[in-house]
Amino acid sequence: MSSSAALRHARHLSTAAALSASSATISISKAKSKLKAEHDPDKALEIYSSVSDRYISPLSSRYAQEYTVKRLAKSHRFSDIESFLDSHKNSSQITQEPFLSSIIRSYGVAGMFDHALNIYHEMDDLGTPRSTISFNVLLSACVHSKQYDRVPHLFDEIPVKYGFLPDKVSYGILIRSYCENGSPEMAMERLKEMEEKDVEITTVTFTTILHSFYKKGKIDEAKRVWNEMVIRGHGPDVGAYNVKIMNIQGGDPEGVKALIEEMSDAGLKPDTISYNYLMTCYCKNGLMDEAQKVYEDLGSKGCNPNAATFRTLIFYLCKKGRFETGYKVFKESVRVHKIPDFSTLKYLVEGLVQRSKLKDAKGMGRTVKKKFPPNLVKAWTKLEEELGLAKLEAGDKKIKDARWRIPFI
Repeated sequence: MSSSAALRHARHLSTAAALSASSATISISKAKSKLKAEHDPDKALEIYSSVSDRYISPLSSRYAQEYTVKRLAKSHRFSDIESFLDSHKNSSQITQEPFLSSIIRSYGVAGMFDHALNIYHEMDDLGTPRSTISFNVLLSACVHSKQYDRVPHLFDEIPVKYGFLPDKVSYGILIRSYCENGSPEMAMERLKEMEEKDVEITTVTFTTILHSFYKKGKIDEAKRVWNEMVIRGHGPDVGAYNVKIMNIQGGDPEGVKALIEEMSDAGLKPDTISYNYLMTCYCKNGLMDEAQKVYEDLGSKGCNPNAATFRTLIFYLCKKGRFETGYKVFKESVRVHKIPDFSTLKYLVEGLVQRSKLKDAKGMGRTVKKKFPPNLVKAWTKLEEELGLAKLEAGDKKIKDARWRIPFI
């Protein structure tokens, strides 16, 4: 299906000519699931179109719309994104602020901030009311587009122009923009403004600034933020502790363990991220048995491994030449649908081939080709050719075909 045809379906909210009866009756939840796994932008548009007339709320369509936009953006089809999102202006829901906000958000996801700003300024013409809802989405779109330096100007100008006050979420996004731009000092200045205007300062706000100071290597300033957070009674929470842990994860494992114990003593429950940092610390210090123990004990701690857990452990197991163990961890990542990235698996399959574990290496290939998007499948196929696995696969197929041709006696 061509992109223009797919876009016509999106505009007219009709798929009768393009979809089979089974596709036409797909549920909204099933559509979101299919979109998450679909990497072809035209097919993504088709899936979205098949249910676009049955979304009963902006929230129910938001994720499906964003998945579709992400697929188009990855293919650099920005004019198609504009056509796709512009078609939503014809919807009867356009006068609902959350619905229009979802369009602004999608433009942010695509990194098309000027388009997001344009539709925000069109709200009067479209008959859509303004509040901090759409304003906060606009600021987020600016951050998503990595135009951090524009956020303070928008923050100061738009509420005055349209007559409303920023809330704690608005300030949170503003502070994040300063921190992403490497200016946590300016973020601290805005905290004073929040106090003067009696706007609630959240633990997340403090944690954002804390992380930025650590990232800049300003440890003393980070400690002052931590102390101020404690004095004000804003935590610290698990997220703040994880930021603190992250900045010592390559050092002494005992220091990480001490912080995790401190969390527990404070009545907080360390999460998977906390234990990932401990595991990483052990890995970086060459203590692989201890790292594996952290991984194996996650379940008893009430946590589940995530993609970062598998990626980190497999990488360091390979680095230590433990490819067979790495393969076992890989199989577990497949079982729980948390497969690591291409680079990590490339490292593993190369090691398996070096160790003549060809059956395992070929098994990895079959899994990767089922789970990875087309561009990575192509790269993996090339890797198999370089490693000689493609010839082995072809040889196995010939033997199998020959066996089928042997007549029974």
